[in-house]
Amino acid sequence: MKFPALDIGAVLPLLIAATGALAVLVADLLLRAHAARPAPRLTPELAGRGLALLSALFLAAAALFSAAAMPHAARNFNADHPLVQLDALSAFCMAVLSLAAILACLLSVNYLRTLRIAHGEYYALLLVAVAGMFLLVCAVDMMAIFLGIEMLSIPIYVLAGFDRRKLRSNESALKYFIVGSFASALMLYGIALLYGATGATQLDAIREAFDAENPLAMIGAGLVVVGFTFKISSVPFHQWTPDVYEGAPTSVTAFMSVTVKLAAFAALLRVLGVAFVAAAEPLREILWLLAFLTMAVGNFMALVQDNVKRLLAYSSVAHAGYLLIGFAAASADSYAAVLFYLMAYAPMNLGAFGVLMCLTRQGRDADRIEDLAGLAQRSPGLAAALTLFAVSLAGMPATVGFQAKFHLFVAAVRAEHVSIVVVAVLTSLVSFYYYLRLVVFMYMREPGENAPRPRVGSFEALAIGFCAAAVVILGLLPNGDFAGLIGWLRTLDWARAAALPALP
Repeated sequence: MKFPALDIGAVLPLLIAATGALAVLVADLLLRAHAARPAPRLTPELAGRGLALLSALFLAAAALFSAAAMPHAARNFNADHPLVQLDALSAFCMAVLSLAAILACLLSVNYLRTLRIAHGEYYALLLVAVAGMFLLVCAVDMMAIFLGIEMLSIPIYVLAGFDRRKLRSNESALKYFIVGSFASALMLYGIALLYGATGATQLDAIREAFDAENPLAMIGAGLVVVGFTFKISSVPFHQWTPDVYEGAPTSVTAFMSVTVKLAAFAALLRVLGVAFVAAAEPLREILWLLAFLTMAVGNFMALVQDNVKRLLAYSSVAHAGYLLIGFAAASADSYAAVLFYLMAYAPMNLGAFGVLMCLTRQGRDADRIEDLAGLAQRSPGLAAALTLFAVSLAGMPATVGFQAKFHLFVAAVRAEHVSIVVVAVLTSLVSFYYYLRLVVFMYMREPGENAPRPRVGSFEALAIGFCAAAVVILGLLPNGDFAGLIGWLRTLDWARAAALPALP
């Protein structure tokens, strides 16, 4: 019996994340045993910091390996039966996912302790979810894509309900589980129909056998796309987003709002660009309509929200609509712009949620817009940071949010999709109202009588500072346009190179 030649390097980032999850569980057991001694020397705060740093260490190793692998040729785990592939697209996405997860770990330490849910399982579940995301972005087979979605979803179901004492957290976990299960069932049925129509599950083989005149193949492709639209929070499959974002612990909301969206969009990019080339025209019309509805619903629903987490949830829906413009354009420039947008979205959104975490007090999330009243007087640094993230999410010039929208809109205009760009610009103008509403409360409202002065830990300050620096630097110099300290930071070039494997 001949054993297949396996390239472990193709799945090494996934193995690093999975090993990190096991290491965190073992470390947590050891720390608990140490704390049970008569005279423990290790406080729960130090234990939490240690677990967060251990998680960040494994994620940093995965990020470094992914970044180093990006310029090299694609590697298949099993060349005879390709299921997962390490190429420029997957390496780029895994590096960004790792950095986002590191920031989520740093932001979680004090927040979990404040809510009295600082358990080691949190970081283990986060690492398992990251491993599932790695599998999803590396997958070149429909079955591997489905496994990746399930592997990332199940830990996040648990994380959404991690604060078990609160009804809202339990409710958000149950809603996310029900909706996620429904989406997975639709996608699996679509994969079955595609297999029946093409006799294949590998993306390359589906492309060769796909017949756009075959109703079975088109229905299967449609169901797969619908399964993805649940994960990216696209209208009309977005209803779960505000409820889950509001009910889940804020650290979980921050993590999932960035990483799940990035992984799902990256996988959708590969599926549409590789497997469904023959169905490009009908799918383009559907994606155009989804982009229009998602931008409109997300922005206009955000206008009436008084809960900041729900506001940011509808903002996330709106950003999914902007990203769908790149799929409707379906060009090399638009795919590169989508990847750059996903990278730009991470520091903006994580930073905004990070500020909300710093405002948590007495076991209660400060997620009402009234909780921001007078923040500029209580904590000028946090107010300035949230202002920066808000205007960047709106697309203000000199921020990374503007750069992301600009390159995406230019790519769509070049692909002769001017009408959808006009809609996107108009809805972006609408978004300025609800983002600047946060600024008004921070700078033009007096703080309440019992409003405390927020305490920012060192980990939180590091993470928020990194996000703020990324928003400014990538907003001014997205491609390292001068030789110097950051001349190597050529993010636009990296995004263009990462988009190549998804091009037909």
